[in-house]
Amino acid sequence: MPAGPRDETGSPPTPGAALMPLRLPTRPRAAVLVLHGGRAVSRRPSRPWHLAALRMRPFLWSLEAELPGRDVLLARVRYRLRGWNDAHADPVSDTHRALDRLAELAGPVPTVLVGHSMGARAALRAAGHPQVSAVLALAPWCPPGEPVEQTAGRHLVVLHGDRDRVTSPVEAAGYVRRAQGTAARAGMALVGGGDHAMLRRHALWHRTAAGAVAHLLDPGSVPDPLPAESYGTADNFPVL
Repeated sequence: MPAGPRDETGSPPTPGAALMPLRLPTRPRAAVLVLHGGRAVSRRPSRPWHLAALRMRPFLWSLEAELPGRDVLLARVRYRLRGWNDAHADPVSDTHRALDRLAELAGPVPTVLVGHSMGARAALRAAGHPQVSAVLALAPWCPPGEPVEQTAGRHLVVLHGDRDRVTSPVEAAGYVRRAQGTAARAGMALVGGGDHAMLRRHALWHRTAAGAVAHLLDPGSVPDPLPAESYGTADNFPVL
């Protein structure tokens, strides 16, 4: 009889699970949770073969290769629905469910959220969860008035393509500047020539994202791939 469906770790998936592990160590010392993008409004189910989800696979591969040893849990969030859906903010509740499950599996380990577009907005909203230590937001959707209070005590890094026509690097920069008065540390760098899909200069996107996560998990041993000016208060953030 053929085996049933398996998740990325080779275990049977839990029906309706929000946390989908890719690497699940026996005793993880830290965790990284990846959140893909979506749509502003959609009540349709989210599927792993949607382009927004597929777009994050190279980042998962880069993270798996970059993270030291095998003691970092690596997983992704599975959304119920494709859309943010106004005040419902559906991916935020999915992210909280995933973080709660992560706490059950790994205990209170430092966790970095890595989100793209709508997923980056969800990651930033979920930053106040006690499991979260840092957020890496890729081309985040940061509309005016987006709250920053939940980033208190967290480390925040934003990467945004300067040719993004879907989400605004200007609005993302405004968010970072507001968060600098609240977060433990907040910084941003622009990917020169980078687009929203992160296809142009994809190697730089993948390398910088993986390096930033490794640094956020172990700042004493792993150098920050972003220049020091990324964390300053100048009018313009540096271009990579």
